Amino acid sequence: MTVSPRDATDVLLIGGGVASVRCARALRKEGFDGRIVLVGEEPIPPYNRPPLSKELLREDLPDDLVLAEPERWYERRDVELRTGRRVVELDLDRRTAVLDDSTAIRFDRCLLATGAEPRKLSVPGGEHALLLRTLADARRLRVAATRAGAGARVVVVGGGFIGLEAASSLASLGLRPTVVELGERLWSSSLGSKLSEWAMGVLGDAGVTVRLGAAVTRVEPGAAWIGEERLAAAFVVAGIGVRPRDRLAADAGLDVSDGVLTDAAHRTSHPAVWAAGDVARRAGRRIEHWHAAREGGERAARSMLGLEPGADPSPWVFSEVAGHAIDVIGAVDSWTDERWLRDGVLAYADGERLIGLAILDGAMPVEMARAMVTVGNARDPALAAT
Repeated sequence: MTVSPRDATDVLLIGGGVASVRCARALRKEGFDGRIVLVGEEPIPPYNRPPLSKELLREDLPDDLVLAEPERWYERRDVELRTGRRVVELDLDRRTAVLDDSTAIRFDRCLLATGAEPRKLSVPGGEHALLLRTLADARRLRVAATRAGAGARVVVVGGGFIGLEAASSLASLGLRPTVVELGERLWSSSLGSKLSEWAMGVLGDAGVTVRLGAAVTRVEPGAAWIGEERLAAAFVVAGIGVRPRDRLAADAGLDVSDGVLTDAAHRTSHPAVWAAGDVARRAGRRIEHWHAAREGGERAARSMLGLEPGADPSPWVFSEVAGHAIDVIGAVDSWTDERWLRDGVLAYADGERLIGLAILDGAMPVEMARAMVTVGNARDPALAAT
């Protein structure tokens, strides 16, 4: 396949999300003046996903308010955007990417930031459940909520971050959501019993019903079924997690295992390819959140340039439940003890080691919390400070 000079680039960013944008930004900030091409599947420039289940669902906002950067930003930094295009093949021997319009782009270095896709509800009628991953998904869900109207009953499958955010937003519009969660606690028990109990309380106050230890077994027009129990539902939303979009990487021969495997500097098993965002499994963990994608894109950029990737702060996930802000700091998957330190601050520890913090409504500055979790001292006097 012949590649014209127009279709040869120094850095190819595959994926139209914040990881690619932050990679491009960091490259330019570090003085890189080579050609950068960013390829994204959606018809608009990269945008921020967190508002999709919050502000964009509650209000009729224009698209440009959620863009990661305005379109002129790309022009000013000489970043070529190719929207509405998908990379269908990656030939690493030739360092060439083939798009769905048969265009071939040769690259020197490449970032894979293909993200993740929502898991579909695999029950009879599950294909009718609405998903919430893209801007188009959010628009469809808002239209459905508007048509259903205040007082309408809806069912949200999944008691994780997306499910609870969607249910909270729908309740704020006057709908009556029921969250159906398979686990015995919200967030699949990963955040423990204390935060789950708190969330159950504020959700109930907001008009959200929660069914724990239950599973939707069938969806039909106007209803969702839990076994033989029928729940009236103007529509059903599925928020049951995502899976990494790593097929392109696997087909190209990269090391893949529930995501593209990378080292601490986001380097994959091929020397010309880096990965960041939801598709990347770094140090054995995939972190599916906006901050990880932003910071990962920046670290990958510095690594591409042969620089130290920089500090690796503790993971930070933010969410919103029934109008309350939640910040979760750290990889809270191996704690043995959870305790409220003071009003609005919940600590996760393993003996003397602080593993994570959950902060409600800004009760502690996030950067202070990230620094504390990085140090990992569960007896840090500052944790008990008022």
